[in-house]
Amino acid sequence: MHIGMLSPISWCTPPEHYGPWEWVVSMLTEGLVESGVKVTLFATGNSHTGAKLRWVCPNPYSEDPNIDPKVWESLHISSVFEHADEFDLIHNHFDFLPLSYSKLVNTPMLTTIHGFSSPKILPVYRKYNNTTHYVSISYADRSPDLDYLANIYHGIPVGDYPFSNREGEYLLALGRIHGDKGVHEAIQVARKGGMPLRIAGIIQDKAYYDHWVAPYVDGVHVVYMGIVSNEKKKELLKGAYALLHMINFDEPFGLTVIEAMATGTPVIAVRRGSMPEVMADGETGWLVSNVEEAVEKLISIKSISRTQCRNWVISHFSSDRMVNEYICAYKEVLSV
Repeated sequence: MHIGMLSPISWCTPPEHYGPWEWVVSMLTEGLVESGVKVTLFATGNSHTGAKLRWVCPNPYSEDPNIDPKVWESLHISSVFEHADEFDLIHNHFDFLPLSYSKLVNTPMLTTIHGFSSPKILPVYRKYNNTTHYVSISYADRSPDLDYLANIYHGIPVGDYPFSNREGEYLLALGRIHGDKGVHEAIQVARKGGMPLRIAGIIQDKAYYDHWVAPYVDGVHVVYMGIVSNEKKKELLKGAYALLHMINFDEPFGLTVIEAMATGTPVIAVRRGSMPEVMADGETGWLVSNVEEAVEKLISIKSISRTQCRNWVISHFSSDRMVNEYICAYKEVLSV
């Protein structure tokens, strides 16, 4: 079995800091290689992999202003399909655009839908619904208009995450700084709960940060740490009292939630999107509806077993489980 793995090029694979789609592609690719599956990874030229790497775009367009996203996305995607006859299957992680190439080649394609940026992209998915194969990353993120081969949750290498059974000293908001992610709401929870808050992540919406976040950042009670490395991120997660995931949108999955639980840190999250699937309410944290409920649950975090949090991730969200489920999905596509 030879898989052509199509990664995004907004960031390198794996990303140095932010880049959830690229990170999932990397974990899957390396796991497949370790399992004996032949993989050719299409990613940026500065990516790192144990698979064969093919690239046309030297650097991620989110880091290099000289790279026009539309131009290099077109070159990147076309490169995969120009080599399509070399693969038994193309695994697309590049959203809807590669679907428009899929009927031009004989190689079957499986697309992991990492979330719908807008209902406006659904016509593309609907058009190719009967000729390609879709995998969802949570049941909550499925469209009723589409058929799915499987639901495969993301997985992480749990052993790479340091575990702490000690109660943390601060609340943590981790991820992109955007209204969707509820950073302002996390600040309100921390302020009303009388606990310090650390914020880490890329500023995706500068206006949002300037208006809703920056006025509260004082370097003592609310600290913005900027973009942190993967190792620093793990240490922040391990040392937190709880991760606050006060989202204002229907979260497709939520990698930071399982990362937090892997270190033993419980999560307080708004009950939207995939959160009831990713968390065990009352066992690995608490699902809430608003800031007031989150504040009320702060004291109850003490009743959550940090060991149970880690065991939940080991049981449900390991990278080995993810890899094995994708191998089964590939075999099912190829048996048709």
